[in-house]
Amino acid sequence: MARLLLVHHTPSPFTHEMLHSVREGSISAAAALDQELEVLLKPALGATVPDVLDADGYLLGTPANFGYMSGALKHFLDTVYYPCLDATRGRPWGLWVHGNNDVEGAALAVERIVAGLGWSAVRPPTLVIGAPASNDTDRLWELGAVTAAAVLEACS
Repeated sequence: MARLLLVHHTPSPFTHEMLHSVREGSISAAAALDQELEVLLKPALGATVPDVLDADGYLLGTPANFGYMSGALKHFLDTVYYPCLDATRGRPWGLWVHGNNDVEGAALAVERIVAGLGWSAVRPPTLVIGAPASNDTDRLWELGAVTAAAVLEACS
C-alpha cells in the first residue's frame, strides 16, 4: 500500500485546521481513484528517519515564525537530511505554510532544503496569511489531493 507522510507543526487552531484540510484532500483523492493510501500524520518533533524512508511521498506543514519555518520542522529536516538523502530522491512532496504576514521566506527555506533532498514538488507551496478563508481551505484540500494522486501514480 502506498504511504503518504504528513509532517507538521500545528501549534495554533489555524494550522491545525489547515492540516485537517490537507489530510481530507489526500484521503478523498485516494477514494476517488479507488486506491489504497495510508496517510500518516506525524508531528515534526516526532517524525523519524524510518518514517521518511517508509513513505512514498510527503506533505510538510509549518507556521512562519519571524519569516522562517518553525524550529520543529527545521529540526525534522536536519534530522532526516543525510540518512534519507539518496534513498528518497524523486519522491513527490508538497508544502503549506501559515503566517500572519511574511510566509514566503519560510516557504523558500523549506524549498531550498528539500531541493537538496531531490524530492519532486507536485505544485507550488500553499501559502495562507491570517485566518484561512474558504478558498484557502479549498487550495489546501487540493494540495492534499494532488500530492496523494502523485504518490499513487509513483507507486503504480
